Amino acid sequence: MQSIHNKFSCYLVALTACLISACTPIKVLNSLVPESGYQIISGIEYGANSRQKLDLYIPKYLPKNEVEQAPIKRKVVIFYYGGNWDSGERADYKFVAEALVSHGYIVVIPDFRLYPEVLFPALMADPVTAAKWVKTHITQYGGDVNQVFLAGHSSGAHMAVMMSVNPEYLAVASLQPKDFSGVIGLAGPYDFLPLKSDRLKTIFGKEAQQLKSQPINFVDGKNPPILLAVGQKDGIVWPRNTVNLAKKIKEYYGMVEVVEFEQYGHVDMVAKLAKPLRGDGALLNAITKFVDSH
Repeated sequence: MQSIHNKFSCYLVALTACLISACTPIKVLNSLVPESGYQIISGIEYGANSRQKLDLYIPKYLPKNEVEQAPIKRKVVIFYYGGNWDSGERADYKFVAEALVSHGYIVVIPDFRLYPEVLFPALMADPVTAAKWVKTHITQYGGDVNQVFLAGHSSGAHMAVMMSVNPEYLAVASLQPKDFSGVIGLAGPYDFLPLKSDRLKTIFGKEAQQLKSQPINFVDGKNPPILLAVGQKDGIVWPRNTVNLAKKIKEYYGMVEVVEFEQYGHVDMVAKLAKPLRGDGALLNAITKFVDSH
């Protein structure tokens, strides 16, 4: 009981300090994330653009294989953050990385070019290039090149799922959807036409181009296993996106699992990974169960 009280007191002290210094909510959240148990390698370049950088989170202690007495290769999760295709910074998602690295995975969080620097379909190029970097280099960091997962929240989930259902993007990097062990989409937009905002109409172009921006239009059942997690109280990306995509994948006999969270909204579908907000760990447990089973 005392240790729990002490930990809670530390959280309050950190929260108060950040509020006094006018930290943003996400910086407050990250200030409460444990620092031990993993190594961060920050700012690895996967391209020449200033946004083409990624951070690696690596468990500090790799267990030894009892027979070979060699380090066990780690499963790898590439996480693409959300931000409506026009905002986001990789450092802000330390809390996501900590959640996943605490389960023994190597976590990769890339930055990528955003609107207005790039429009669809060019905005898919950097996520693919980052994935190619991982497939090429992750063995140097103890990762298993044959156990790489794509994951994302919101617009990041759109990117991850799009790569898994439309092979033309990965083909540019000499990759295929089957080169990835699975895909995790958290509160993603997969079937979001018609577009209503002028900004989205600019990002996704004319009607023909907009049709190509919808992952649901490319489903053929050949996708790697996909986990779709959705909050039933999501008023930003309607749950129908998940429902419709899962239904179509099943119609084509593809591999898909859906996990619903009755009380979660859009932000909850990523914020609930943060240790201070994790509660019973239902969201993290759903993700790790999926990764561990594929």
